[in-house]
Amino acid sequence: MTENTARQGRMAALSLAHLFNDWYMNLIQTLLPFLVAAGLSMGRGAFLITAFTASSSVLQPVFGYLADRRGKRWIVYVGTAWMALLLGLLGTTGNYALMATLTFLAGLGTAAFHPQAAAMIGALAGKRKAWHLAVFTAAGNVGWALTPLVAVPVVKDMGLSATPLFIIPGALVAALLWLAAPRLPQAAARTPEPFLPTLRAAWPGLSKIVLVVSLRSLAYFGFIAFLPLYLLQVRGEPLTGSAHLLFLMLFAGAIGGMFGGWLSDRIGRRSIVVGSLALATPLFLLFLHASGDIAVVWLCLAGAALLASFSVTVAQAQEILSRNAAIASGLTMGFGVGMGGLGVWIVGLFIEHAGLTAAVTLLAFCPLAAALPALFARGGTVRAA
Repeated sequence: MTENTARQGRMAALSLAHLFNDWYMNLIQTLLPFLVAAGLSMGRGAFLITAFTASSSVLQPVFGYLADRRGKRWIVYVGTAWMALLLGLLGTTGNYALMATLTFLAGLGTAAFHPQAAAMIGALAGKRKAWHLAVFTAAGNVGWALTPLVAVPVVKDMGLSATPLFIIPGALVAALLWLAAPRLPQAAARTPEPFLPTLRAAWPGLSKIVLVVSLRSLAYFGFIAFLPLYLLQVRGEPLTGSAHLLFLMLFAGAIGGMFGGWLSDRIGRRSIVVGSLALATPLFLLFLHASGDIAVVWLCLAGAALLASFSVTVAQAQEILSRNAAIASGLTMGFGVGMGGLGVWIVGLFIEHAGLTAAVTLLAFCPLAAALPALFARGGTVRAA
C-alpha cells in the first residue's frame, strides 16, 4: 500500500466516522415523537435536545483550543464509543433525570471528536485541504439526513427499548478509528495564541457570525425536532412519511452546503450567506402552505438554501481568527450551533402555549432574521492583543 493510498484511507475513515457521529447527533430529535407518545411533555422532550446540544456543541471551542494545543488520536475513537453507548441507553429508562444526564454526558463525546477529527483531516489533506474538509463536512450532513430513515422504522416496530441496538454502529466505527486514525505530526500539536485575548480582539466581527449561525441553527434544529410532530398532528402524516421528508430536506442541505462553499470562493462569502438565508424563509413558508409533490420540492429547496452558508460562515470565522482555526471552527460549528440548539427548548415551551403551527411558522422566519446580521459580517485577520 502506497503512502498516498494509506492517507486517503485514513481520511475516508474519518469522514465515515463523521457521518456516524452526526447520525447520533440527530438521534434525540428523531426519537422525540416517540418520547412524547410515551408520556414525556413537549417541554421536557425539547430540554433533552438542549442538554445534548449544550455539551456537544457549546463546549466545542474548549475542545478546539485543546486540539490547537495538543492533539491525541484516542480522543476520536473513545469519544465516538462514549456517545454511542450513552445514547443507546436512552430508551431503556423511564427516569427523566437519568435521561437528561445520559444526553448531557453523551454530548461530550462528539464535542471532543469534531475539532480533533477536523485537525486530522487538515494534517492529512496536503494541498487539497479545502476539498477534503468539504467532503468531511458533507459526510456529517448526510449522517444527519440518514437518522430518521434508520431510527424511525426500528423504534416504530420494536419500541424505545430497542435503542441499545444503536450502540452497535458506533462501536464498529470506534474500532475502525482505533485502527485508522492517524498520529498527528508534532507540528500539529503546537501551542496556539492565548485564547481569551484572541477572542476579545476578534469578538466585534466574530459576534455577528455567531449570531447568524445561532439563528440558522435554531431553524435547523427546530424543523428537525418539530416538523415530524407538525406533520403528524396537523396534517395527519405518518412518522415514516415525515422521516423520508426530513431525509430529503437534510440531504438537499448537504448538497446545498457544498455548492454554497464552492460558490462563495467565486462571488464572495457575504453574498452567499445573506442571499441563501433570505431565500430560505419564503421557501419554508411555501412548503407549509403547499401539499403533494410540490411541497416536497419546496422543502428540499428550503433545506438547500438553509445550509448553503454552513461552510461559508466557518470560513468567515477562520479568516478572522486565522491563527486559531480550531477555535474558530469550534465557535461556529460548535458554540454558534449550540446556541441555536438551546433555543429548541424555548420553542418546545412555546408550542405548549401557542401550538405547533405557530411555532413552525416562527421557525420559518429565523433564516430571514439571520440574514440581517449577515449583512454586516466581514472576514479578516485579527491578531492577539
